[in-house]
Amino acid sequence: MKSIPELLNEIPAFVGLSEGQRELIGGCGRNVVFERGAYIFREGDPANAFYALRGGDVALELGAPATLVIETLHPGDVLGWSWLFPPYRVRYDARAMEDVHAIAFDGACLRGKCDSDHDLGYELMRRFAQIIINRLQATRLRLLDVYGSPVTGARA
Repeated sequence: MKSIPELLNEIPAFVGLSEGQRELIGGCGRNVVFERGAYIFREGDPANAFYALRGGDVALELGAPATLVIETLHPGDVLGWSWLFPPYRVRYDARAMEDVHAIAFDGACLRGKCDSDHDLGYELMRRFAQIIINRLQATRLRLLDVYGSPVTGARA
């Protein structure tokens, strides 16, 4: 059976980290399983963890006024980034579309390690910034799909 630091090599967001960095991150992780239909977290919940998906798909949902799936995550994807930023609150719902196997990483544990090892902190921030950018772009495209083309001349 592979250790969590070894499993990190199978998650694209962590490929290329040093062995020492994988060991530090892996020390904050544990294997978890979510049954089909279970909510992994809900909007507004404390953001105490993030997840590296190893098996099963997860729907990222917005709940108002009706449930809207903004993205579907697959094995190899990382779920959750709110653990990095105060006030450490989840920004959307995440629901297991089938049984999901993941590595759960304790956010407080990892923030502490990043505070102690700024190289690790920089590396994780750089990688999670890319995850956030990709997630925001997917949300933008999904909202354009739902609400149609933006008004001409409007800029973000």
